[in-house]
Amino acid sequence: MSVLIHTHPSSHRHVTPPGHPERVDRIVTLDAVLAEEAYAGLPRAEPPEATREQLERAHKPAYVTKIEDSLPEEGWRALDADTHMSPGSLEAARRAAGSNVAAVEAVMGGLYRAAFCCMRPCGHHAEKDRAMGFCLFNNVAVGALHALTQGAERIAIMDFDVHHGNGTQDIFWTDDRVMFASTHQMPLYPGTGAAGETGVGNIVNAPLPPHSGGAEMRKAMERIVLPALDGFRPDLVMISAGFDAHRRDPLAMLEWEDEDFGWATARICEIAAQHCDGRVVSTLEGGYDLEGLAGGTRSHLDALIAHAG
Repeated sequence: MSVLIHTHPSSHRHVTPPGHPERVDRIVTLDAVLAEEAYAGLPRAEPPEATREQLERAHKPAYVTKIEDSLPEEGWRALDADTHMSPGSLEAARRAAGSNVAAVEAVMGGLYRAAFCCMRPCGHHAEKDRAMGFCLFNNVAVGALHALTQGAERIAIMDFDVHHGNGTQDIFWTDDRVMFASTHQMPLYPGTGAAGETGVGNIVNAPLPPHSGGAEMRKAMERIVLPALDGFRPDLVMISAGFDAHRRDPLAMLEWEDEDFGWATARICEIAAQHCDGRVVSTLEGGYDLEGLAGGTRSHLDALIAHAG
């Protein structure tokens, strides 16, 4: 079995204002990575747009309508100081969410052991009824809630983006079918993610201090995150794969190296191998230095490929 890769041209048509860190160059960089010899042979698919019903599992109907109605005919529309829509943003956001739906179906159906949704915009800051942090729809949440309609009873989401996935936490705060675990820098945007934020016992936060590196992350994973994931015994493991904990990233102050992302991915995959026949769906979140993004993604993909066998 192999790793399914989801890409789509719509990710290039979500255009942010000049100087914005969440820019088209990110997906151009990852297209080049995926064209490298090590990854060019991986199976590819173009994902569908998420349906209104699928989006409304994670978001309030009025919020979905608001995003649809906010689409500009030209230029940009600001949803907040950081989050913008251009004429191509709605399709891109629907397909980024739909990518998680389709990847869940492919992995749950046994067609692939793992999938990587290489799409933008990212999603983990989008709450039930609020866009923020460059995110419109919460892609991983849409996928997790779809998995619950496909026979899964327990979904584990592990988020190693440098910023806390407040949106994913918000959506699953009282839903014990889904575990949300996160390593992230603290203090840092968006200000959530303290260790004491536990939902109904299904939220596991392992904040990391500024300037900590891979050693500190590995200790937090081994002491806090991995035992919690193991105890949850998931039917599917999902990853919010942000690469902005890289030492080169301009938006944060953690000091991870390329290989740290591969180590974290491999350990998360071990949990999947133990409990759910190795089923893993990963989705792109942050990462704003292009060299760091490329290096972290290669390490992540290498670990997924090794896991998929």
